[in-house]
Amino acid sequence: MEKTDLGKNTFIYPMPVTLLGTKHGESANFMALGWLTKANGNPPLLVAGINKAHLTTELLKENKVFSINYPTVDMIKEVDYCGLVSGRKEDKSQLFTVEYGELGSAPLIKECPLSMECKLVDVYEMPTHNLFVGEIIATYADEEILTSGKPDMGKLNPLLLTMPDNNYWTVEKKVGKAWNIGLELKNKRS
Repeated sequence: MEKTDLGKNTFIYPMPVTLLGTKHGESANFMALGWLTKANGNPPLLVAGINKAHLTTELLKENKVFSINYPTVDMIKEVDYCGLVSGRKEDKSQLFTVEYGELGSAPLIKECPLSMECKLVDVYEMPTHNLFVGEIIATYADEEILTSGKPDMGKLNPLLLTMPDNNYWTVEKKVGKAWNIGLELKNKRS
């Protein structure tokens, strides 16, 4: 084989950079979260992988509700800060304007143009992380990031994270329409 072996712990595909919100007593707490993916369509479920040592792990089990907030590139310093410091030592709620939606107890970040409220459905224990499964109860978006009533990634321009190089990226441009661009090839092969 002519390819270089990079080992088994290499994840090149970008992950979304989000801020997960939970209550810590009477205050909101936020952590930077990249290990997030959709897990089911109906009901709409997502999975967040969170290190067992993080305060957020305890808070999620206690509160059973949380938010996922998609920051703008202009918020990169605050986002990185939320990944650097623990809610055990710092009150990160002061970085943002905190608001609440339908659930009433999942702290949302007003400055984030896209936010979701979730209720905890299940927890799967892994060796170093827990996989928290949440049902999306409500999604809130600023009008300026929508096109035809749906989030437009070009307008949202979400932050992305790559590992193991630990770099932030943004979305540059759309290159094709999913479940459409391959139709010509499919039709030729049919």
